Amino acid sequence: MDKKSVLERALKLRPAERLELIERLTQSLDKPDEEIEQIWSEEAEKRYQALKEDKVDTTSLDKIIKRYK
Repeated sequence: MDKKSVLERALKLRPAERLELIERLTQSLDKPDEEIEQIWSEEAEKRYQALKEDKVDTTSLDKIIKRYK
């Protein structure tokens, strides 16, 4: 079945059915890549540890806002 025929059939559905179809299609796109999630988790932990150990310079939000006004 090609995209055009799928679309034509989908448009014939009742509004509630179309909404359900949209939600399910959207959910299928939102599945996280486990490898990338693991990499980000490790990076977040490294950054948190560096912050706790005062190994990074920080800037207050007030200074940042003043800098860009």
